[in-house]
Amino acid sequence: MNRISVRLVVKGTVQGVSYRSSMQVKAAQHGVDGWVRNRGDGSVEALLQGDEEDVKQVLKWSRIGPPNAEVSEVEEELLESCPRLDGFQITS
Repeated sequence: MNRISVRLVVKGTVQGVSYRSSMQVKAAQHGVDGWVRNRGDGSVEALLQGDEEDVKQVLKWSRIGPPNAEVSEVEEELLESCPRLDGFQITS
């Protein structure tokens, strides 16, 4: 199992459309740990951690999001080192 950590920033219409709670559900479905939060500029930031294939599935979903989201851009950054996370939280 190849465990990876990816930080992402999702831009577009992603606040007020249940993006964070939908990502939490998607992460749980794939056994991905991490967190997601709204940013002051209207984007959503997340940290995904888990098996590479599982993280890739959540990343794929992040480019579409829930039904009312309109994702215009997803910036991804593979992190070299990150403390191991447990569970997936919506933070502020």
